[in-house]
Order: sequence, then C-alpha cells, then structure tokens
Amino acid sequence: MNLWIFSFLASYKKHIRVQDRNNHLTDQQLLALCKDTDNNQYLGILLQRYTLLLLGVCMKYLKNEEEARDAVQQVFIKVIKEVKKYEITFFKSWVYMVAKNHCLMELRKRHRTVPDDFAGGLPADEQDPIDQRHERDGKEQLMGLVEQGLSQLQEPQKQCVTLFYLEKKSYQEIAEQTGVSLMQVKSAIQNGKRNIKIWVEKQQNQHAS
Repeated sequence: MNLWIFSFLASYKKHIRVQDRNNHLTDQQLLALCKDTDNNQYLGILLQRYTLLLLGVCMKYLKNEEEARDAVQQVFIKVIKEVKKYEITFFKSWVYMVAKNHCLMELRKRHRTVPDDFAGGLPADEQDPIDQRHERDGKEQLMGLVEQGLSQLQEPQKQCVTLFYLEKKSYQEIAEQTGVSLMQVKSAIQNGKRNIKIWVEKQQNQHAS
C-alpha cells in the first residue's frame, strides 16, 4: 500500500513543471482540471499544498510522528480514490475531515482515548451507505453555504475568520499578521462567526420556503 502512494508521488515529481505552471490556480480550479482531464497531477498539487496541514492534524490526534506520517499516506490514498466521486465545495475542509476521521478510526482500532472534539459523528466508512450519502450531501451543501457566507463578510472579519478557522492561527498570530489589536481580532472572529450563521440560516430558510 505504501509503495503505491510513493509511486504516485514519484510520478508527480517527474511532472513538477505542471505544478510550477498551475500553482497559482485555486483549489476548485485544480479539482475541476483533475476531474475534466482525469490527470492526477493536479490532485498532486493539491495534496502537496495541504501536506503540512494533514500532518499537523494527524500529529494532534495520534501523538506520534511515525504514526502521523503513515496516517497522512493513508489519507492521500483515500483522497486519490474518492475525490472524483463527489462534488467538493471546499477541498481544504473536506480533506481536513478525511484526515480527522481516519485518525478517529485508528484511535478506536487501538482502543485509545478519543478526544472530546471528535464527539458528534462517526467517520464515513462506519456509516450505512444510504445515511452516509445523505449526510455527506448535507455537509457539502452546508459547507458551500458557509463558504458563501464567509465571502459576504467585510474586512477584518473575513480575514480574521479565515486565519482562525481555516489556517488554525492563534489570536496572537492573527493580531501580529493583521496589525490589529488582540481585542479587535477576538471581536472580528466572534462577529464574523455570528454573521455567517445568520446568513446561512437565512439561505436555508429561503430554500425551505
């Protein structure tokens, strides 16, 4: 299994010029190219783009560097096999959840303590296929609304929310990066989160009516 992923990455490295030409593309553009051309080189760019994020997630939950690196390889394999099956609105959030759910399964296999922030749902692999599809569709739709709601925010709410929730920056790191006070950062994140929630609920109510 590990040889398979190394083979994929080796093939990807042979075409490093593709990355140089396309590294400026957004996640959605790379996903579209991957599906339209059936060329995994574009997916390779995405996976390399978020390798450090995935390693951080796996380290956070598995608490072991070797296990975390192996988990990232397994996540790569899962993504490569499944990414073309679904309509993914926000790749970074989707791949984050793939990694998180993989770690949950590993913790359960080894009878380790599951962190509190895992509560509230089983990984997709453990769900009934019908429930799995419905839940996935619902999550994808919600994620799309959240992404749209984020785009509606004004600065500095948009920037602070993005840095805090998507890039996992601390309040202090955001303050230093944006040049605003710590209190302003906290306020922007709280207000931005609330405004996104209001916007999403408004859209859901309109679709339900």
